[in-house]
Amino acid sequence: MATNLQLDDRLIQQAVTLGKHRTKKAAVTQALTDYIGHLRQQKVLSMFEKVDMDSRYDYKRQRNHS
Repeated sequence: MATNLQLDDRLIQQAVTLGKHRTKKAAVTQALTDYIGHLRQQKVLSMFEKVDMDSRYDYKRQRNHS
């Protein structure tokens, strides 16, 4: 899919150089992949706040029963 974007040339050039990419497209693709991964990690981390922990749970006792 062809997409035209107005990108900051300095930022794109830095991404290409620092990431050692051969093309601007490769740099943008990597940036989007990293961004999506970051958002997915944040979604998983936000789930930890929603889990109710049982203060009576004893992981050491559970380990001995295995």
